[in-house]
Amino acid sequence: MAVIKPKQYRDPILSVSGDPIGFYEREFYPFSNFSSFQVKWQGRLWPTSEHAYQAAKFFETDKELVQKIFEAKSAHVAAEIGRDYREKQQPDWDEVKIGIMEDICKHKLIQHPYVKRKLLQTGDALLAEDSPKDSFWGWGPNHKGRNELGKVWMRLRASI
Repeated sequence: MAVIKPKQYRDPILSVSGDPIGFYEREFYPFSNFSSFQVKWQGRLWPTSEHAYQAAKFFETDKELVQKIFEAKSAHVAAEIGRDYREKQQPDWDEVKIGIMEDICKHKLIQHPYVKRKLLQTGDALLAEDSPKDSFWGWGPNHKGRNELGKVWMRLRASI
């Protein structure tokens, strides 16, 4: 399987310096939680991994919100619901969210050969959710964010 040259797929609007493979709405978009891959996780078939992640915030605190997120028409709506009800998320969310995200992404990887194939195409390149907004899961507007979602995918890649 050929390794993709990172700069080959750069979107000029989201252009970056250096060699990380960005997956914010381009060639490697399957790594995004907003990509259209259903994920069977925690006994349900979620429309996207974003739906599963947002719902997980409320598993212990609000079953009605879990259902509302499950039924959300898009990943964007699911994320909006999750943000709108932060005060209802489980109290230890900040301590457990990275592990939960990794588990959801692992299920996505196992269930979708295409996602696995795309991940293997990245070789050993740095993976970055090169979101210009999110400095926790991505690298944010100044490229100095934590890139936790990129780290999740790199850990999963190392495990296969």
